Amino acid sequence: MAFFHRLLGQDTLDDHQHKSLGAFGTVALWLGANVVVTTILTGMLLVPDLPFTTAMASVLIGSLIGAIPLLLVGLMGQRTGLPSMALTRRAYGPLGSRLISLVNMGVLIAWSWIQALLAGMSLDYAIQATTGYSNLPLMTILCETVVVLIVLRGHLGIERVERWAAMAMVALAAVVLYQLNLHYDVSTLLDMPVEARNGITLGIAFDIVIATAFSWISSSADYNRNCKSGAIAVWGTYLGYVMAAMIAMGLGAAVSGLSVMNGMEQTYDPTRLLSGFGFGLPAALVIFFSVMTTNVMAVYSATLSCMNVSPGMAFWKPALIIGIVTVFGALIPGILDQFQNFLLLIGALFIPAFSVIIVDYYLVGREGYSPELLKARHQLGRPTAPVAIGAYVIGAGLAAYWSLVAPLAFGASLPVFVITGGLYWLGAMLLTKSRANASQTAGE
Repeated sequence: MAFFHRLLGQDTLDDHQHKSLGAFGTVALWLGANVVVTTILTGMLLVPDLPFTTAMASVLIGSLIGAIPLLLVGLMGQRTGLPSMALTRRAYGPLGSRLISLVNMGVLIAWSWIQALLAGMSLDYAIQATTGYSNLPLMTILCETVVVLIVLRGHLGIERVERWAAMAMVALAAVVLYQLNLHYDVSTLLDMPVEARNGITLGIAFDIVIATAFSWISSSADYNRNCKSGAIAVWGTYLGYVMAAMIAMGLGAAVSGLSVMNGMEQTYDPTRLLSGFGFGLPAALVIFFSVMTTNVMAVYSATLSCMNVSPGMAFWKPALIIGIVTVFGALIPGILDQFQNFLLLIGALFIPAFSVIIVDYYLVGREGYSPELLKARHQLGRPTAPVAIGAYVIGAGLAAYWSLVAPLAFGASLPVFVITGGLYWLGAMLLTKSRANASQTAGE
């Protein structure tokens, strides 16, 4: 029993964590997180609706901009030692923080369902290609079981796995890109005619790329709190994330364009393009490793969100329960059909939520951002919860309206981020001023 206990992660919500992530580990962590088939699928959505060069420019610019809030929240985690959901207690209060944690946990579990199914599909392809045996439900369950075992080891286990997996993915992705260029005329992508297939405009493309970056905001402090320094937390994350976005979305855009030009069904799966040349197996392995690493991070962050809702729980309990839930959820039929809407939902839920947190920490004041947040039953310092919740509700409403009802030509993510943060900053300043005036009047 003691040996089993030592194998389990002892991760907590407080700042008693190992500062174990160096520069290479941080780059590898975020590279492994985002070189994933769902990011490949995002790149696939952009072509042929947009010219290939335009699509890649939107990926680069959108990733460079979208990663900035990711860096800011991750730096908060490094400085305070607290995970993302614990940080929300300062602005939203303990009750608001628990509600946001529940939403975050639900989104991450749904995200894990998608990842587990994709991992099962790629493993099933690899096994079938080598042995002839195929059993998608079994492969999906096996993949998610491995994910749960890694998560149970805690952040130290994740960091070790991510380093090796990231290197394997980059090597395999390079081989896949080489084979694509060998068997197809990749240069024709530059002159590929535009064809509306997915309803993607430049504004929507930019918004989806930013939403992909923003989808990690709710988890960034969970990992970057273990970085050895603030500089590593910022530049390691920035480099790893942007490199991953260019590799994965570039591969997706190339695969989509080549499949359309060669009269094949538009697909996010590189194995279909390469299987005819006997090279589908490496592509399947890229997808398998990438999805597994991302899924591990999703389940881990969902576990920390659960611990923020119910403090005092031992780490392994929610990790095991959430892992079991994700195993069965991955078998839900048709779950991949709603992937694009799922990305937009993430943006609507978390862009305004963390816009408030970033403004509160960097512009309003850092009072109360300490491990004492985990013990307080009420807000420390500024009673901003009503202002924060009000700004969040308005921001989420605008995000949903501008994404699903009346899409903006330039996308909704950045306007929502700025408007929500501005509303919160204005409300917090007015509240602080009114409290100061009230105190001065009472003193007189």
